[in-house]
Amino acid sequence: MDNRSSVSSINGKIGRVSAAIFSVCILLSAVFWAAEGAGSNAGPPEQGFSIAVLPVENLSGTKAPVKDIRALLIRRLKAQGFQILDDESLEKFMLRNRLRYTGGINKAVAQAFKTETGVGSVLITSLELYSEVNPPKIALTCRLVSTGENPVILWMDGAGLAGDDSPGILGLGLIEDPMALLEKAVGRVEGSLGRYLNRKPAGENVQSVKRKFKPETFYRSDVLVSNARYSVAVAPFLNFSGRRNAAEILELQFIRSLKKSDQFDVIEPGVVRQQLLALRIIIPEGISLSDAGALFTLLNADLILTANVVQYEDYTGSFGKAKVDFFTQLIDRKSRSVVWSSVSHNEGDDGVFFFDRGRVNTAYAMASQMTRWVGKMMLAQGKRAEEAGEQGGENKMIEKGKQ
Repeated sequence: MDNRSSVSSINGKIGRVSAAIFSVCILLSAVFWAAEGAGSNAGPPEQGFSIAVLPVENLSGTKAPVKDIRALLIRRLKAQGFQILDDESLEKFMLRNRLRYTGGINKAVAQAFKTETGVGSVLITSLELYSEVNPPKIALTCRLVSTGENPVILWMDGAGLAGDDSPGILGLGLIEDPMALLEKAVGRVEGSLGRYLNRKPAGENVQSVKRKFKPETFYRSDVLVSNARYSVAVAPFLNFSGRRNAAEILELQFIRSLKKSDQFDVIEPGVVRQQLLALRIIIPEGISLSDAGALFTLLNADLILTANVVQYEDYTGSFGKAKVDFFTQLIDRKSRSVVWSSVSHNEGDDGVFFFDRGRVNTAYAMASQMTRWVGKMMLAQGKRAEEAGEQGGENKMIEKGKQ
């Protein structure tokens, strides 16, 4: 083989290697940009995904160890290998952007988080209930929201626990230490978040939603399409109960329940709040159709959910019962009409006859099931529609007690 043949052969191999390297680079770039552009449809992030953990929003109406709750969440997330924005950087960011409200983030704050700190998400925690009276009780909700131009709820879950939820034989399962119950609740939420971030199955049994928590009555319009996908904005609820922050608490319950459905894209409540402030909309008696029209346009939502909270009661100690009572309405953008309404009422001892079996000790645990039923029934079809009480696709007001 002469020198020219050797050089030609070598050049050919180099060319093939270069082409292969170039192809790999193009492929990796395509994968990168696809992941960047996928937004909320990209799925949960891998380990190393950076998180800013906001101070806990205290909706309990009582003094509570909110700093301990946040520290516990951070410690457990770090133990799983996730990167957490340090406290000094977070504090400087909040001062620089005048961030006082920690119950949600709007588009401007989400973009600032991305630009100024580089974090990919923000963890928002709301404490609903905290009682150290024996048996202790705690309820909290967490959600992970993406940063950037369009904040999206990536994950949401919570826990509502009482020390006497599972007393067992001779009371061996009682939890009397408030900090032990707190660690259990945080562990449950952190475990759910960890499974999401690590792309593991949620492990939730949908069948655990009990029939006794179905709405008392409901109406569903034919305008709602069973197999469609809707974006939903949860407007501020009205609080007619005696409990402070009951409206905000039930809003979170509905956002969590709708988020668990594959058919609802729930708009981050911080974005909804910002638009209401920008429009100077005050809702003393419920959202009007004109206000709804403005929100539909600004939020690009298909549906707006609102509700009246009549009761949202917890109790301290061993004696009493939780009570939850609310009325919901769902407004459709196209028809500008109410396409769903329901009335729900339950008490913690409903259907309980022997040894407190099936008793629900926190309003959180009960409201979680009640809102899940509403979410299931809004778009029910086929067998699920029959289960919900609908017959032949008719729009009917049905009483739970007459099924």
